[in-house]
Amino acid sequence: MADSDAKQIAKFIEPLRVKPGSDVDLTRDFDPAYKAGLVTKEKSEEVLQRGVAILSAYQDRLAAQDTTGLLVCLQALDAAGKDGAIRHVMSGVNPQGVHVSSFKVPSAEELSHDFLWRYARRLPARGEIGIFNRSHYEEVLVVRVHPELLERQRLPAAAKGTSVWERRFREINDWERYLTDNGITVLKLFLNLSKEEQRLRFLRRLDLAAHNWKFSVNDVQERRYWDRYQHAFSEMLSHTSTDHAPWYVVPADRKWFARICVSHILAHTLMQIDPHYPTVTPEQKRVEEQARSELLGSAAPEG
Repeated sequence: MADSDAKQIAKFIEPLRVKPGSDVDLTRDFDPAYKAGLVTKEKSEEVLQRGVAILSAYQDRLAAQDTTGLLVCLQALDAAGKDGAIRHVMSGVNPQGVHVSSFKVPSAEELSHDFLWRYARRLPARGEIGIFNRSHYEEVLVVRVHPELLERQRLPAAAKGTSVWERRFREINDWERYLTDNGITVLKLFLNLSKEEQRLRFLRRLDLAAHNWKFSVNDVQERRYWDRYQHAFSEMLSHTSTDHAPWYVVPADRKWFARICVSHILAHTLMQIDPHYPTVTPEQKRVEEQARSELLGSAAPEG
């Protein structure tokens, strides 16, 4: 990949990266309608496909090298476009090397374990890309907005109290540090949707028959907690964007622009990993030449 491409992509996504140690206020710091001015909707498909092509090329190298995995965490409120981003951005990659995990209400078995247990079971292997459609950050978002969910986790008294969220931030940071130390790159994307755009998308789901299946009354009920979620998101970004596992806030009011951002952030991350095809050793080359000679010396069957 040309060095100019890497520099252009890095410049494009830099405003979206949450600086480690910063005190984030979503309303103040990130505009859901931001579109950089670097691309128009008319050219969006061309730009998106450029990012997809880079992803495809680097995914092949990632699988061939087989030493590093990539975990992509997607967080957002309902209707922000997580599913669409996955579908469009990952359209050009080999599906055998990508695994998408969606985390719903935890089961009884999952509630019997520590809060990271069910996420650890879905981590990508070396050479793979794993996508968490919602992730371990649900444990400091929806559980924080709805404290009654914390009671279902049957924690000991010492693990509760006002310090539970600060402790979970620390534990998540430690876990992600452990993953990166062991060859799993962690990338975190928050799709930032405005309240008004969410309202319009919910109405679209109600008005269009082909989209009715996407609508849930629970989604509207969750809108009542909008301010609580904005605070929880801001706290999450402030405490868990690190040098080894950064957060990127993707403006989500324009789906076409959000998808371009996601593709370019993924491309940038893979270029930083910089996987290479393995080099054939002299011994492997000797064995391959023997195999070649045997194949060339074999007569084709008659007919």
